[in-house]
Amino acid sequence: MVWAASITHGINDMLQALLPAVYPILQGGFDLSFTQVGILTFVYQLTASLFQPFIGHYTDRRPLPYSLPFAMVASMAGILTLAFAPNYGMLLLACVLLGLGSSIFHPETARIARLASGGAHGLAQSMFQVGGNFGTALGPLAAAFIVLPRGQSGLAWFALVAIVGIVILSAVSRWYSQNLPVRRTASAAKDDARFSNKQLGVALAILLALLFSKWVYLASFTSFYIFFLIDKFALSIQTAQILQFAFFAAVAVGGIAGGALGDRYGRKLIIWVSILGALPFTLALTFVGLTATVVLSIVIGLTLASAFPAIVVFGQELMPGRIGMVSGLFYGFIFGMSGIGAATLGMFADWYGVGFVFQVCAVLPALGLLTAFLPNVDRR
Repeated sequence: MVWAASITHGINDMLQALLPAVYPILQGGFDLSFTQVGILTFVYQLTASLFQPFIGHYTDRRPLPYSLPFAMVASMAGILTLAFAPNYGMLLLACVLLGLGSSIFHPETARIARLASGGAHGLAQSMFQVGGNFGTALGPLAAAFIVLPRGQSGLAWFALVAIVGIVILSAVSRWYSQNLPVRRTASAAKDDARFSNKQLGVALAILLALLFSKWVYLASFTSFYIFFLIDKFALSIQTAQILQFAFFAAVAVGGIAGGALGDRYGRKLIIWVSILGALPFTLALTFVGLTATVVLSIVIGLTLASAFPAIVVFGQELMPGRIGMVSGLFYGFIFGMSGIGAATLGMFADWYGVGFVFQVCAVLPALGLLTAFLPNVDRR
């Protein structure tokens, strides 16, 4: 079940990653500004972020196993709309449909990964997350070799991949309906009570700040790394998409390492190393040549990505009776922050150039210093 959740997470996130991967195609076809490109990401991320915490909170009390195939149907509808959109308004509608699919998918599948983990919560969360990371990495590669030669309509081929996801999620939903978790047990409520409301509030605020630093920085890579490589090094679109794939592949590897290391050494230590440890590399990125840029981007992807599974499981252990709400809050927050970040960074790119975007974002990992104020939740 963990592998099924991971595979479908990969399918879901690949479909989502196709959107930024085809931005150069859409920009040329619809004569879009960088601000309009950023707004596309903003609409997609905002739709996903608004619904996820509420869906997670609702399903903590009333699980919805068969909502998972419906989530994939929504994502498939978004891809087909994106493939045949005749104007900017329909592009925005496609972003809404993709965001809706993600908002339904993530809270319930994150819960399934924990339910089927056998106690290795960090490893299970990493396996779940790495599927999404690999799917995100495949997005630019698929765009380079499938969409680019065929144009915008080439996106329609990925409806077949979505159908595979619907079939797998139907089987997952059957298993989930037969193994529903006990709703809000007394022991879970007691575990929640280990910390005061003030401690919980401070800890959640710090975790959200750490997610902000990670995902706004990643938003610069998701939306503008291709343009940065083309602008600075005069690369072709296809070559830039392949290099973006290398970055996202590094993110996938870092994701699976972070959960396993968190199980062994503690979540807090991994969060420290992952967020703050990326700072020297992000500061150096915009001052080096092409080869060093590729190497540094891979190191940054490996380092930053290892934080997310540790942060998610840290939050789940902080409030073990509210797994869906915590998962939905974190996933929703990162979608929202990524969207707002993309729109804001798009305006900076229009005003000051794409290189300036990466210079501004380079200082964000310094927020890793806030990790010092997190409580200890690890149990040996």
